[in-house]
This record gives sequence, structure tokens and C-alpha cells, in this order.
Amino acid sequence: MHNEIEIKQLIGESELAQRIRQIGEQISKRYEGKQVHLICVLKGGVFFMCELAKRITCDVTMDFMVVSSYGGGTQSSGEVNIIKDLDETIADKNVIIVEDIIDSGRTLKKLYELLLDRKPANLEICTLLDKPAGRVAEVFADYTGFTVPNKFIVGYGLDYDQKYRNLPYIAVVE
Repeated sequence: MHNEIEIKQLIGESELAQRIRQIGEQISKRYEGKQVHLICVLKGGVFFMCELAKRITCDVTMDFMVVSSYGGGTQSSGEVNIIKDLDETIADKNVIIVEDIIDSGRTLKKLYELLLDRKPANLEICTLLDKPAGRVAEVFADYTGFTVPNKFIVGYGLDYDQKYRNLPYIAVVE
């Protein structure tokens, strides 16, 4: 089925579902009686954000951004180019940036600073996966699903050359 590259399952479907439910419970408890505004960084974060939103019991609104920090290369430049900005203001809202994975942290740090300038009531970060071995920028998630090894990760929204996003589990490229 996957003959271009060898992939090996790292985190299974049921483990993902259980952890996402737990994060949803944490967020629900923290924002009980309030509204939370989720911002998904496309494309990778969309699978996670949709599942997470279903597990949050307080009022949820959502928006989406597309940002790029790669320019023409394969290394993050650290400069954030907004390709698709938010549809509405986040001023005075309880905002959670929803990410698929934090690797170097460069793009997320710049995005966090950019969104903070827009004066939300609160700004947090929620990531499905954290790869601390790849970190070069100081950025911390308020909610983390799993810590993963310093390997190339695919599945559940993460891709290799636009492939494997639709895997219902997390895998490493061998």
C-alpha cells in the first residue's frame, strides 16, 4: 500500500482518541461557562482540531490560518508569511492555537507574538505532538497530546509530500 516509503505506526487510533478526549476535558474545565476560539494552522492541524472541538463542552468557535515560514527552502526561515489570515477579530476572546506538531518552534513563536498583538483575552497553544529535540525557539504548549522522537512523523494530518495525511494513526517514516 505505501510502497514509496516505509512507515511504522507510533501512536494508534484508540490512544489518539483517548488523549484528545482528555485534552478536551482539560479545556472544557478551564473555560467552563465561557467561549473558546480555536485557531487551526492549516493544513496539518485540521484533523486534530475537528476531533478536539467535538470533545470540548463549552461554546466553541473556530477560525483558520495558513502560514508559511519556508520560502523556497526546506529549513524554516523563522519569518511568518500569512497566506490566509483569520476571518474575524480575536480581540477579547479566549484563543487557543491548535497545531499538529511543534518541531523547531520558530513559526509558532512568531505566530504567537503576531496573535498576541491582536489583544485576545487569553492566548494558549494546544499541540497534538511535541518534538522537543527539534526545538530552536522558546515556545511552550499549554496542552500537549504526545511527545514524539526526533524522526519524520506522518499521519493524522501530517504529511510527507502531501501524502499520508489521511492515516488514522501517527507513524514514523523509517
